[in-house]
Amino acid sequence: MTRSHGTSPLHLTDLVEPDDSSWRWLGKWLLAIPHFVVLIFLWIGFVLSTVVAGVAILITRRYPRRIFDFNVGVLRWS
Repeated sequence: MTRSHGTSPLHLTDLVEPDDSSWRWLGKWLLAIPHFVVLIFLWIGFVLSTVVAGVAILITRRYPRRIFDFNVGVLRWS
């Protein structure tokens, strides 16, 4: 396999705008606040469902599928 040392057919451009506002980071944090509020409630449900799943595993020796799916979803969103 030989490589050409000439110009590449791929051309990359910079995605950062030079006139980007320095306040944009604040807007992103403000948009993230609702996600954090929802995540607080989801984590409370995660802890409770983990306890319920632990009891179910002790009794049935199986992890309940719906609880597993819920817990995985919370962890993925986090």
